[in-house]
Amino acid sequence: MVIYEEEFNRIQEAVGGLVKSANARVVFVVDKNGQLIAASGDVDDLDTTSLASLTAGNIAATGGMAKLLREQEFATQYHEGNNQHIYIQLVGNRVILVVIYDAKSSLGLVRLRVRKTT
Repeated sequence: MVIYEEEFNRIQEAVGGLVKSANARVVFVVDKNGQLIAASGDVDDLDTTSLASLTAGNIAATGGMAKLLREQEFATQYHEGNNQHIYIQLVGNRVILVVIYDAKSSLGLVRLRVRKTT
């Protein structure tokens, strides 16, 4: 995937805005091959490379389950942890938007802001 500087800046701006509007901890965009495209938020203590790769693998595995159920794809995933939660949205069947948030936000707010951003 080729992204020009102007496109990257717009993506980075959208990701940064989503961190603020969804009150998220981290937001990042990954391509379907697991390459990190953009990230914003508290990424200093995260292995974003591994998270990007694992997220792409998760999307691929879920795609396999969808096909078994005669669905095209499951475009949205949600993982709830004790302290942190992950909301994953497939965007345009090309990239994956990942939002990591905690108790400072809510699933409803994250879903609303992701919908507006995408």
